[in-house]
Amino acid sequence: MQYLTDNTRISGLMEVSPPNEVISEMPISPGASELVFKSRKEISDILHGNDDRLVVVVGPCSIHDPKSAFEYAKRLKNLETKFCDQLKIVMRVYFEKPRTTVGWKGLINDPNLDDSFDVNLGLRKARKVLLDINNLGLPAGTEFLDMITPQYIADLISWGAIGARTTESQIHRELASGLSCPVGFKNSTNGSIQVAIDAIGSASNSHIFLSITKEGKSAIFNSSGNEDCHVILRGGSDTNYEASFVDSTSKELDKAKKASTVMIDMSHGNSKKQFKRQLIVNKDISDQISSGEDRIFGVMIESHLEEGNQKIGPLDQIKYGQSVTDACVGWKDTEIMLNQLSTAIETRRKKLNKSA
Repeated sequence: MQYLTDNTRISGLMEVSPPNEVISEMPISPGASELVFKSRKEISDILHGNDDRLVVVVGPCSIHDPKSAFEYAKRLKNLETKFCDQLKIVMRVYFEKPRTTVGWKGLINDPNLDDSFDVNLGLRKARKVLLDINNLGLPAGTEFLDMITPQYIADLISWGAIGARTTESQIHRELASGLSCPVGFKNSTNGSIQVAIDAIGSASNSHIFLSITKEGKSAIFNSSGNEDCHVILRGGSDTNYEASFVDSTSKELDKAKKASTVMIDMSHGNSKKQFKRQLIVNKDISDQISSGEDRIFGVMIESHLEEGNQKIGPLDQIKYGQSVTDACVGWKDTEIMLNQLSTAIETRRKKLNKSA
């Protein structure tokens, strides 16, 4: 007797459009390709100490509504123009959400917010959002959760992140080794920074791994390694944005022969999951920078048009411009925080120029 041993817990299956089909419907524009190329180089230069600006990855916890995302992008573009000499602003454009247990997994997985899971639509919506934002002249950053979706959107990404739940994952380290953009690894949810440093070491080397081609076929990829990887301090059971953690992390990175600069996530563990505390963290980081600290090369801020968050529901029944995942600071606070960071960079420049 032949027993059924395969796909015994799969209740449905639907083919997804291959990457080249989605990309051909919405090809990258010449202007967007130039922006992505130059932004990656600028972020790399800041990471390695060749540009004294601060990278600021700022935006909604997750994108659930393309319309409000585009309005946010237009407002942020104005600030990007205003602060371009001090800050390299990258919009946070997250489409996939890792869940501790269950919950809405993001625009790609469920673009209609109704458990219909129209992934083919989600991939197209995500690419359209990114294309629109890049065409505004604003670079985009995102978190990569799997080995497949990058083939649909990675050409439009200037900076990428590997989250706290996946930093230890071998396949995510392999993925980062082959991504064309700088990539940040967050410290683990329990606060371990060493796992992020180990991840950088792994991702800087070449790897052989499985993924899919633009045609949607399984293939063996050989990466060359990514020297533009870095640590993101996001807190754990306690905070780790303070000067002592910046110093100890930088020293450990130096021992590992990696760029001794760090990015600080103002939300998550560092805000103790209280979104308004991002302003306190921002003030502390600004004070560190103003005092001459040059090992903080970047920050992350969770921000939206409206502060706070709300339960997920149909788009026509939820508040416009407010997060449906983690709570975010509102637009007024965002302006205050970016102005504070810009002033800190100017203060540091004057201080370092005097000492020179």
